[in-house]
Amino acid sequence: MFFKKRKQDKLLSIGSVVLLKGARRKLMIFGRVMSCDTTKKNYDYVGVPYPEGNISKDYTYLFNHKEVVEVLHQGLIDEEEDAFREQLEKIR
Repeated sequence: MFFKKRKQDKLLSIGSVVLLKGARRKLMIFGRVMSCDTTKKNYDYVGVPYPEGNISKDYTYLFNHKEVVEVLHQGLIDEEEDAFREQLEKIR
């Protein structure tokens, strides 16, 4: 099942698998509201190639919600996730 991205969507949960604009590879989100150490720029997500996972720091990708064109799998959403996501949205 594919979930279409909507502009009003909240941050995606950990474990979500997405396809980015112009990408051929899927990414799995493993972190949210991240900052790049070198540029100090803020990003919505950090992801790793799917299905390989975290191979090394050279294969981690920072990206923003607006770059997501398809959500291929939605990660777990429960009460704990909802509460945490609300906190993340405040600092985003």
